[in-house]
Amino acid sequence: MRQRALARWDNEGGANASMAQIAASAVPDMTNTELVHLRIRVIALENLMIAVLAEGSEQQRRMAREMAALITPRPGYTQHELTIHAADHITDLVERADRFRTD
Repeated sequence: MRQRALARWDNEGGANASMAQIAASAVPDMTNTELVHLRIRVIALENLMIAVLAEGSEQQRRMAREMAALITPRPGYTQHELTIHAADHITDLVERADRFRTD
């Protein structure tokens, strides 16, 4: 299961560039209200992940750290600053979860 998830990560779930261009042109810009709601959902998911990781096993926290280390650009592309931030953010979530551990 982990290998399938990693494979999907590398190719963005099987998406290709032409589909991304079609999707991007067909989707209207988000309104401010939609962006606020999205931000609220992300905050909720981050806190939920912290709670799950805090109660999870060492193996699960190690796997999360490994996923952060595996964030790389697609073949032929250069590292983007946002992917670097995403990897750092995963590591930060695991470290925040460690502060809530009770063992």
